[in-house]
Amino acid sequence: MSFPRRVEAVVFDMDGLLLDTETVYRAAMIDAGQAFGVPVTAATYASMVGKTNPECAVMLRDLYGETFPVKPFFERLWADVELLLEAEIRLKDGVQEILDHLDELGLPRAIATSNGLPAVERYLGRFDLLPRFHAVVAHDDVTRHKPHPDPYLLAAQRLGVDPLACLALEDSHPGVRAAHGAGMMTIMVPDILDPTEEMHEKCVHIADSLHVVLDLLKRAG
Repeated sequence: MSFPRRVEAVVFDMDGLLLDTETVYRAAMIDAGQAFGVPVTAATYASMVGKTNPECAVMLRDLYGETFPVKPFFERLWADVELLLEAEIRLKDGVQEILDHLDELGLPRAIATSNGLPAVERYLGRFDLLPRFHAVVAHDDVTRHKPHPDPYLLAAQRLGVDPLACLALEDSHPGVRAAHGAGMMTIMVPDILDPTEEMHEKCVHIADSLHVVLDLLKRAG
């Protein structure tokens, strides 16, 4: 497999792509559901992967009624997430290796995430990864979030690279739609969500891991 164009920069999603956080978020949401007396399932969580908190709030009220206490629910959820991540946060396999290779190639790279900048700094700071990225686009940097292309377009702008020359790495369906909509060559590295026919159509490749992405980059030269 070869890329349709020369790769001049790489834009990474964060949760589920750089960090093994989605399983932690899922466990915390299921536990919060039990605390609030609603049946949050793994499938419920999967339907929210890649979406912002306001979007998830709408989905929760659709599922559990307009009076569902979204604010206390999220407060409980994120408190649990912080406790779990203190003990369990891990890098996804292949992160260090792919960043090392990009260093060798001299390729600029960015993060485009729906998470807030404080979370990006807190989570990636534990692994001293932030200095290895040349730009970060977080939640407050755009008004339209994934699946809109805005986060990826801004990431390309901040890198000074044409979006068409960027490779985007994503694990979620909304993220793939955003990157593809920005015109980027997109690879899905599935985490919680399986690739659908739509994902296959929008991606230049579906990779089992970042190690596979690394091999593709090496073969591309």
